Amino acid sequence: MTTAPPRRPTHGPHGPHGLRDFYEDPAVPVASGTPRSLRQARMLADALGPATSGPRTVLDIGCGDGTAAATAAPLLAGHRIVGVDWSQDALRRAHARLPYAVRGELTDGGLPFRSASADAVLFSEVVEHLVDPDAALDEIHRILRPGGHLMLSTPNLAAWYNRALLLAGVQPVFSEVSLRAIHGRPGKEVVGHLRLYTPRALREFVTASGFEVVRLRGAPFHGVPRPLRPLDRLACRVPSTASILLLHARRT
Repeated sequence: MTTAPPRRPTHGPHGPHGLRDFYEDPAVPVASGTPRSLRQARMLADALGPATSGPRTVLDIGCGDGTAAATAAPLLAGHRIVGVDWSQDALRRAHARLPYAVRGELTDGGLPFRSASADAVLFSEVVEHLVDPDAALDEIHRILRPGGHLMLSTPNLAAWYNRALLLAGVQPVFSEVSLRAIHGRPGKEVVGHLRLYTPRALREFVTASGFEVVRLRGAPFHGVPRPLRPLDRLACRVPSTASILLLHARRT
């Protein structure tokens, strides 16, 4: 959710519209970076295997404008990909990229799918935006079949540059203290991050929600200044310092 141009928020959390309309604003970034999407798609393709024994159902929950699912589609040939989002504006854009895109919410029974009906869930750059991530993981656990795959990605609070920024007394990248403007950290975009995870916290959170962590990898962040991008790619070799965390878990 980080590839749109800088935005000028027209309302704050205490205005007439509030948090929900913040995400319905077309200027709010809803697409994810391609390098992250490709790495995550490769992880899922390896987990699912070829579709020779029949298509598997993959739900891209929080699909935004459908960019991430469209990027993953060639690597998931033969499988059925369904985009899910509660933002009507995002769904309108997703329909241009995906054959299936439906509205759903991450609340108790809010996803329009039967229990244990999905083989895999892509959950890309969503959990950091949620007021109640516990309820979201419960709902994903409900719709995944036993042994089904969860591919979750989220910014890393402990990214290599955030460690340096904290030592200098600067607000970490990805963290936000306002929906109206950037305060105390690098960057120009307000994207609505409410929660951030270190690798350890993410593992514990997902495990407590009824999943078994299979693998944790790192991915680069396209917003890193160009001169520092080689260092950012190098940091991916040590997921605990990478910009983006890519977690593969299975429903137990």
